[in-house]
Amino acid sequence: MELCFLGTSAGKPTLERNVSSIVFNLTEERGAYWLFDCGEGTQHQLMRASFRLSRLENIFITHLHGDHLFGLPGLMSSRSLLDGAHPLTVFGPPGLKRYVDTVLEISQARIEYPWQVREIGEGIVFEDERFIVEAKKLDHRIDTFGYRIREKDRPGKLLDDRLKAAGIAPGPIYGTIKKGIDVVLEDGTVLTAKEFTAPPIPGRVVAILGDTRYCRQSVELARQADVVVHEATFDEDLGHLAHQYYHSTAEQAAALAREAEARALILTHFSTRYRPDDVERIVDKVRAMFPNTYAAEDFMRFPVDRHVLQQ
Repeated sequence: MELCFLGTSAGKPTLERNVSSIVFNLTEERGAYWLFDCGEGTQHQLMRASFRLSRLENIFITHLHGDHLFGLPGLMSSRSLLDGAHPLTVFGPPGLKRYVDTVLEISQARIEYPWQVREIGEGIVFEDERFIVEAKKLDHRIDTFGYRIREKDRPGKLLDDRLKAAGIAPGPIYGTIKKGIDVVLEDGTVLTAKEFTAPPIPGRVVAILGDTRYCRQSVELARQADVVVHEATFDEDLGHLAHQYYHSTAEQAAALAREAEARALILTHFSTRYRPDDVERIVDKVRAMFPNTYAAEDFMRFPVDRHVLQQ
């Protein structure tokens, strides 16, 4: 599980940064990846980062401002040129379906694979046997959602030495107990799964927040997350502009991560007024508030691994 940043600029692209898009890479977990936001040029960034469109499973849009959305119709159309493309689901605020339908209709684009747009509200927007995605509305000029992706707890390690000591030879029983299911032997003996497995492995949590002022919903989504991705459009000296335009400063993002007791914070969505040296200075300053802070750059990959995050 890793994050790959395809675009980290606010509002418009620069020579160093494209507009907003993040890959949530789940190749090891499910042989696929998800996309969070899809600004103009995202499909070019995917190619440069060696992500195949056929592996794209879900897209989550935070809000309908162009720097988070304008790459979506083109990406969907290009994906249709791939033979045997898998289904695609796009999640996002009300109005997203009308936008996609209108662009595809006017351009007469043909989408050859199964696809759907799910307009969301607050609550759980996606769940399967491995992941839960929860959305909450943030504080921006238009409807904007932040997402909390939680990996479900995984079964603990099978304590096969205990099974062997109990006279149980390797076989199907091992697999059943590994799944957390108790087994009743022919003589009536009950083998409880908890007795022969280590404690469950807690799932990892990632919070990806859209454009927003500080709000309680952001804190709730980020609560004890392994990684929080938060916009940092302005430095603290332009805090008045951040408030005026419903954005956040880097300092506000760091304060939120600290309040939420997150493990790591990645800042993104930097105003085009800031050059690379400026961003480095901003991040160095906020590390005094939240030490485990990083500045996203285009094509930066960040593993969501607790062993790495605890170093």
